[in-house]
Amino acid sequence: MAFIEPITIKDAIERIDRKNYLLPAIQREFVWAPGQIGKLFDSLMRDYPISSFLFWEVESENVDKYQFYEFIRDYHERDNYHNPKANLSGSAGIIAILDGQQRLTSLYIGLKGSYAQNVLKKRRNNDAVFSKRYLYLNLFYGSVEDSDVEYEFSFLTQKEAGVRDDKNFWFKVGDILDIVEPVDVNDYLLNNDAAQFGKDNFRLANKALFKLHDVIHKSKSINFFLERGEDLDKVLNIFIRVNSGGTKLNSSDLLLSIATAQWKDKDAREEITQFVDEVNGICDGFNINKDFVLKCCLVLADFRDIAFKVKNFNKANMLHIERQWEDITKAIRSTVILLANFGYSGATLKSNNALIPIAYYLQKIGSPKDFDIASKYEADRKAIFKWLVIVLLKGTFGGQPDNVLRPIREVIRGTDQGFPFEEIVSKLKGTSKSLAFDEDEIARLLRYGYNETPTYSVLAFLYPTLDFRNKFHQDHIFPKKMFTKKRLLEAGIKDDEIDFFMAKFNSLANLQLLEGIPNQEKSDKDFDTWLANKYPLEADRRDYRAKHYIPDIDLSFANFREFIEQREKLLTNAFKNMLA
Repeated sequence: MAFIEPITIKDAIERIDRKNYLLPAIQREFVWAPGQIGKLFDSLMRDYPISSFLFWEVESENVDKYQFYEFIRDYHERDNYHNPKANLSGSAGIIAILDGQQRLTSLYIGLKGSYAQNVLKKRRNNDAVFSKRYLYLNLFYGSVEDSDVEYEFSFLTQKEAGVRDDKNFWFKVGDILDIVEPVDVNDYLLNNDAAQFGKDNFRLANKALFKLHDVIHKSKSINFFLERGEDLDKVLNIFIRVNSGGTKLNSSDLLLSIATAQWKDKDAREEITQFVDEVNGICDGFNINKDFVLKCCLVLADFRDIAFKVKNFNKANMLHIERQWEDITKAIRSTVILLANFGYSGATLKSNNALIPIAYYLQKIGSPKDFDIASKYEADRKAIFKWLVIVLLKGTFGGQPDNVLRPIREVIRGTDQGFPFEEIVSKLKGTSKSLAFDEDEIARLLRYGYNETPTYSVLAFLYPTLDFRNKFHQDHIFPKKMFTKKRLLEAGIKDDEIDFFMAKFNSLANLQLLEGIPNQEKSDKDFDTWLANKYPLEADRRDYRAKHYIPDIDLSFANFREFIEQREKLLTNAFKNMLA
């Protein structure tokens, strides 16, 4: 490895543009936020070092041995965040970036591209929230005391950047590439009437723009080492040492890169990335990631060792996974669809790893297409649902998931009588991963509250006969709107009771699952009034109370304390019976 003479940012950008610089499959995807990009440019303007880079020279005869990707230019948080695969036919050799991808991509986006982000965090299917923004430098910005930046860089729309006054004069950073000679800086400022905002502002603009020109065109700030070896193991080892400080490798991105280099007929990175996007789009959306898919590959391929270690991603294992890829993805997809039909989404699923044994079981029985709805699988679905809720509430897959995945897989592998719920319980009995609940753990279930991640699991467990393919809402039995100090006082609640009311209105004891339309009908109505109007017959009210664990007491708002205390007893008894 040799240290090579530094180059300018302009030189680096041109080489990225010409596809002389590419990214090997071992690189993670771009993850920097706009603020990080702005701070990188601010550091360059202040002559701060931005660390050295590590490049890998790949000769033309060896280019087709590996998979490479282009730099992303116009980043879009929803539609364009994957690096495009590089077409290297006829390539005369390339330079692959082993260390510095985030910085170089940030420079490339800032000078040549754009950044579209859902700034308002609104619905992702709304195109309007993803405005294309370019990096601008405010030439009138003067450093502010206690600020961690000296130059103001910001991603703006063209309309936002068009606002000019004595505090704002935005210059599109990419335009500096067209200002070749320093004398052109003054021409730009004069042609754009910067002088009309006063002498001090003109001096600030002059200083900032000259500095930006120097940083991009003259300063050789891209310092790099060049590795010329062609040994993949050596290159991977260098990459691991640089990116993880020599610590044990456990990054799915690195392991995925090895799979990409070793799969024969498919591109592992593209396959897994596209599959992750697909399953995350099912129903209300999930938060599946590459780590999960790779772990599924190790477990579902029935490898003895399922740990995230480089040795488990050897060529033989990777080719075996490639051959099984369709079966593995079919099982995972079926599992996620099943979870969606149980009413789960990324917001309510506490552990993705809890899905792996289900996927293993579905793969074992051939991942039937209609498993989620066919009546002949009803008993299986009930057993899986009960098991899933229990492991989610117990936190079974916290800590070291491999220690519980191995014994559960062993049980599933050895059974032919449906999903082996009882056998798994027996296998884990007496271990730190026991699925039994003691009284303290049952009491803890009552402490969950409205919209907490585990709350859906607790509530769903209480309604084993519901068809969760319908949308159910977490409904406040006594309407949430009543629980303000002002309204409580107006309702005649005594001061010494108010704290109890406020502490309990969001608790599990005041929650039930209702379908969307009944929940909307109930809305903010007093519970006793709504119940009497909805179910005029006593027999129907009795059925409703039994289904929703409603105590047969006075259900007026003033009796909220007794309601909570009595319902907690009913829920506790229900949990004890169901978890016995």
